[in-house]
Amino acid sequence: MNRRVVVTGLGLITPLGTGLDETWESLRACRSKVRAVDFLDPREFKSRVAASIPDFEPLDYMSPKRAKRLDRFSQLSVAASKLAIEDSGISVTRHDGTDIGVNLGSALGGVAYGEAQHNRYFQGGLRAVDPMIALAVFGGAGATNVAIEFGLKGPSMGNANSCGSGANAIGEAFHMIKRGEIDIMLGGAVEAPLAPMIFGGFSLIRALSTRNDDPEHASRPFDVNRDGFVLAEAAAMVVLEEYEHAVNRGAEPIAEITGYAATNDAYNMIAPRPDGSQAGRALSLTMKEAGVTPDEIDYLNSHSTSTPLGDTAEYLAIRNAFGERTNTIPVSGTKGYYGHPLGASGAIEAAIMCLILQRGWLPPNVNLEEPDPDAPLNFVTGLGIEQRVETVMSTALGFGGINTGMIFRTV
Repeated sequence: MNRRVVVTGLGLITPLGTGLDETWESLRACRSKVRAVDFLDPREFKSRVAASIPDFEPLDYMSPKRAKRLDRFSQLSVAASKLAIEDSGISVTRHDGTDIGVNLGSALGGVAYGEAQHNRYFQGGLRAVDPMIALAVFGGAGATNVAIEFGLKGPSMGNANSCGSGANAIGEAFHMIKRGEIDIMLGGAVEAPLAPMIFGGFSLIRALSTRNDDPEHASRPFDVNRDGFVLAEAAAMVVLEEYEHAVNRGAEPIAEITGYAATNDAYNMIAPRPDGSQAGRALSLTMKEAGVTPDEIDYLNSHSTSTPLGDTAEYLAIRNAFGERTNTIPVSGTKGYYGHPLGASGAIEAAIMCLILQRGWLPPNVNLEEPDPDAPLNFVTGLGIEQRVETVMSTALGFGGINTGMIFRTV
């Protein structure tokens, strides 16, 4: 089968804020949300900047009993899913949940909670450890807790595909609906990695920015002075629905997803393949599924983590896939706003694509002061571009050589 799939709901809880309007206002402000860390003693860490979610209150989204039983990763999973479901207008009770599934990715899942409980063990022994740890740290905890919270009896799946997790989750959910396996899927990703050991781990491999005296300008995709990514937390979920199903219930689709593909560099756990060949192939396969040419893509939201190797390799991937169109397609990497929330980044950027199609404005590359001459893209700068677009693409690339592309268009 080859059914049409549309986005009917978005749920965002990120450093940009909570909900669609707050997210959009933060984007329009063209200011970074990266700040000095406040969750650890920074003295032994070379990097001391991060991006956190402001003012998250679990009790706004679930009962006190549920909130107490869930770690931050699962709390955010439930909360973002609730926002997406409410935005879609779907009545889960009316559907009995049997035709609704969830695919929720995360690079690290409940690992930060596991770290905290490990510290409690050393301080107070086994009796000090929360018994829920056994149910909090496995990769599918977010998806299954969402299913339990909302009574979703369709497929419940999770993945831990590093920084490609969110894109993989949305893309595979898209394919399930397209093939006729189910009518409605929640797809997206959540990351809650702001814990000392995790932060230290990325510091040890020199992946993080050390622009500690200027946090707001630390995340600077494609800038010649970039020096690493900024660790962040975030949650982003979307409701995907078969087109006729959405129309018949009176929903107003936000966007249509028309293409998704994934490849692997098969090269290195940290460094991307230098020639960008497999990342470029993912983008080409995405355009092939969507039935579009490079000239028909109106805007590209790049993964652009702000790492020296990653951004350059991504430029080559774009050039491999887009050819001469590379010189003219508007490009921006929005991680300059909110850092890099690992697996959640592809889901955030998918949601941003939908908002761009709906609201008609292309966000700029914040903190791009001196573009890298080795990545000569047509960057959106300044205060962005007021422009209605019809077809947009986002990329998500991850540790282990994971490459993805997604295409969204107006309905």
